[in-house]
Order: sequence, then structure tokens, then C-alpha cells
Amino acid sequence: MKEALSVLCLVLLVSVLEAAVTKPKFGDFIGCLRYRTSPENPITDAISIADNTTAFLSSYVSYTKNKRFLSPNYKKLLAIVAAKHVSHVQATVVCAKSNGIQLRIRSGGHDYEGLSYMSSVPFVILDMYNLRSITVDVSSKKVWVQAGATLGELYTKVNDVSQTLAFPAGVCATVGAGGHISGGGYGNLMRKYGITVDHVIDAQIIDVNGKLLNRLLMGEDLFWAIRGGGGGSFGVILSWKINLVEVPKIVTVFKVNKTLEQGGTDVLYKWQLVASKFPESLFVRAMPQVANGTKRGERTIVVVFYAQFLGRTDELMAIMNQNWPELGLKHEDCQEMSWLNSTLFWADYPAGTPTSILLDRPSSPGDFFKSKSDYVKKPIPKEGLEKLWKTMLKFNNNIVWMQFNPYGGVMDRIPATATAFPHRKGNLFKIQYFTTWFNANATESSLSQMKELYEVAEPYVSSNPREAFFNYRDIDVGSNPSGETNVDEAKIYGSKYFLGNLKRLMDVKAKYDPENFFKNEQSIPPVRVM
Repeated sequence: MKEALSVLCLVLLVSVLEAAVTKPKFGDFIGCLRYRTSPENPITDAISIADNTTAFLSSYVSYTKNKRFLSPNYKKLLAIVAAKHVSHVQATVVCAKSNGIQLRIRSGGHDYEGLSYMSSVPFVILDMYNLRSITVDVSSKKVWVQAGATLGELYTKVNDVSQTLAFPAGVCATVGAGGHISGGGYGNLMRKYGITVDHVIDAQIIDVNGKLLNRLLMGEDLFWAIRGGGGGSFGVILSWKINLVEVPKIVTVFKVNKTLEQGGTDVLYKWQLVASKFPESLFVRAMPQVANGTKRGERTIVVVFYAQFLGRTDELMAIMNQNWPELGLKHEDCQEMSWLNSTLFWADYPAGTPTSILLDRPSSPGDFFKSKSDYVKKPIPKEGLEKLWKTMLKFNNNIVWMQFNPYGGVMDRIPATATAFPHRKGNLFKIQYFTTWFNANATESSLSQMKELYEVAEPYVSSNPREAFFNYRDIDVGSNPSGETNVDEAKIYGSKYFLGNLKRLMDVKAKYDPENFFKNEQSIPPVRVM
């Protein structure tokens, strides 16, 4: 009993000491924010103190996309600063640094492991969603887009001035431009035009000293690092200047399902042989998922093939009949539409949904989920696919799917060192594994099932290292504690995300943030590599 009491007293003492350390520092932090901003752009309304009020909770959850991280860590989270002006971002960086408070930066809230709004040391969230301006210069085909703008807002703004210009980014309309682009975000124009970072020509970033830098001022090494190396290790991305790409007025899409009973495994095996060799104007995603079978209570796998072709149906049918007749594509499976409408098709909205839905910003999180990723260099044999199906069918009541996203085209021609994003030539496709559940009690079993699926895939994917996609954040590939960055551990996750580019990223980090202020559980360590 005495031992238990002494342990309890010790825990309480530690809590009191932690509070004593944090509270005065927090007061200094708030004072510093006010001192460093002007009355013309007051910061007071942008600050939400972390208390258990409805107003604060609503500010926290509106950009919390994964229900696994729905509850704020009130012991550690001190405040949210929802910056409304550049000076607010600058002040938050300087004041957090000078008071020893960690900073987490959130643009759209889509970090799969919640690292943009969670920490186990005292921290502040810098929310970027108010900084969402988009300026399109249609004559030069260039755009300045702020970090807090969503992809849906970007696509809409571009479409307002031109129906034949687009940007090769992702299909989720609510993703924030800041994190999506800095992590090497991609979409269905990847085979024709590469990925987001291949079209960034300038950027604005707030550095560790609170200075606003553009490409000229930051220098080419930092500009290289933030294009695919994740902005969160190097500073706060304020905005990107991007080149737009040309698309035809009409594109063609299709969605075709093949169950196992309809030969789905054979059709998918052939997809692996042809998808990366199709003309680069054709992108066909394969999506194996668990579905209900024909008999009551029976479950099966259906492979859904989604496609986008930068051209008309007749030309697409000719390509498919020649290269992949096994799919059995029919003329009536194809739909012709504008590129903007194709973004609704990819997001699985029903036909006829108005494009204004691309501007929606949901104010509450979706479901509980876990994602993982892999890169595939040679076709997975049919027996390998069947092992994956067997494992997917073990998931309890979860929604579970994989996405196979084809490479080839221009991705084979852009050097791995052109930007910090390294996954280029030599890949047939990238896999995203994804499972969703609806009850917190199912979290442990769901995470365990996902690990099993990932283990079953191991013989068929890249190795040494087993590569991973940074924007499909996965804490299982290696991580550090919130408040420190162990270099050996960082090399484990860093080599999977960044391959041979990790050394240069560490050099850049050492040059621009030597004290490692910008850090999270999977950040780049500031180490000069000899």
C-alpha cells in the first residue's frame, strides 16, 4: 500500500512539475505572439487556448481526419493558432522556438498518423486553413496557391478560367495543398505529367528564424528538399507557385468490376503486365476490395478498375482491345466528361453531383482508419494475389481495400534525384493498403490485421529497403519519440521514404534547422553526412 501511495505521489509530483514548467512558458508564448504581431493584423482571434470547451474542441476536430486521434491530448496541447496573416505564422514559429514549445503544422489535417496535430511533449498546433488564397495567371499557365487551400478549391479556381488546364495532384478534394505537395502528392495524371513536385517553380516558406523566404532567398538546396521531403522538417510552407498542365476539353473514364468468380485474379495479373506500358495518356487504377458474395453472408473479393484517358472513347476502346482484351471493356462502360467532372468520378460521387461539392470542407472527422504502402517492381504471381485475398477476407466487419496505382510513362524518365521524391523508374505500381472501422473497440484488432496483410505482401514488393510513400504516413515503418530525433531510427524510416535522397535531406536540415526545432516522430534529423 505504501509503495502504491509513493508511486502515486511521484506521478502527481511529475504532473505538477510539468505543469509548472509549461504554464509560465505558455504565458510568455502568448505574450510573445501579441508583441510580434501588429494591431492591423491582430492575432488574438486566431488563438484558441486548449481547454475542454465546445469551441476549442470544434477547432481541433474540424481538421482531424482520422477518428483514431479525435481526442486532444490536453496535458500537452497548449493552443491552436489558426493563422490569418503571414505575420501570425512568423510569430508562432519564433515564439514557440524561444519558449521551448513544440510546433505541429496542419494544412488539411490528412496526416494519416495525426502527426500534424498530435505530440507527447508540450506543443501548439499551427493551423493553416485560413491561408487559402489561389491566384491563377491563365496566360502563363501558373498559379500561386497557399498551403491552406484544398485541392478541390484549386481545381475549381483553375476550371473557372480554363477548361483545358489542370494540375497533376490527388483525387481527394479536401486535402490541403501545403502537405500534399511537400510530400510528393500524386494523382491520375502521373503517367503523363509526373507528380505535384515536378511542377513547383517557386515557394514561400517561413524558416526557423521566422523569415519569409522565396526560392531565390532560400537557395536551391532547400527548394529541392521541400519538394517531396515533407515541408514539416524544414519550415512552414506558406504557398507554392505551380505550373499547370494541358488536358483535352473532354476526357474518358470508366469503372469496371471483376469478382473472383468472373476471373478477377487473372484480369488483375494481366493488368500488372500492361498498366505501366499503356500510352501515358491512360491511367488505370486497380482496386481489390472485400465485397458481399452472391449468397447471403458470403464475402468475396472484387477488383474495381478505374480509368482515365486524355482522349475520346473510340481511341480508348482501340487501345484496350489491342492491349488488354481480358477486361472485356464495352463502349457503354465509358463516359466522356470534362476534366473537372472527372475529379468527381474519381471521388466516387454519383453522376450528376454538382462540382460545387469540391468546395466543401467537412467539419467533423471521417472514420477510424489505418493505411500502409508498398512499391512493386515485378508482377505479383497469381498465388501471391490469392494469399492477399485470403488475408483480406479475414478482416472482421471492416471495409478493406488495396489500390494498385500504375507507374511507367513520364515517371520512368524523371531522375530519382530531380526532387526529394525518389520513387521513379523501376516501379510497376504503388500499393496503398487501407482499412476503415466504425468502433474504437475494433482499433487493436484492425491494426493487427493490417500488419498481417502487410506481412503477407512482403515477398512480392520492394526490399532493402522496403520502400514506403511519405504521404501515406505509416508509423510502423519506424519512428522516434515526439521530443527527440534519434539518427539511427531516423535512417530506418528515412531510407524507406526517401531512399538515396535521405543523405542530402539530412545535410539540408543541418544547414537550415541545426537545432532541430521543426520535428515530429518521422522528421529528418539535422546531420551532416561526410
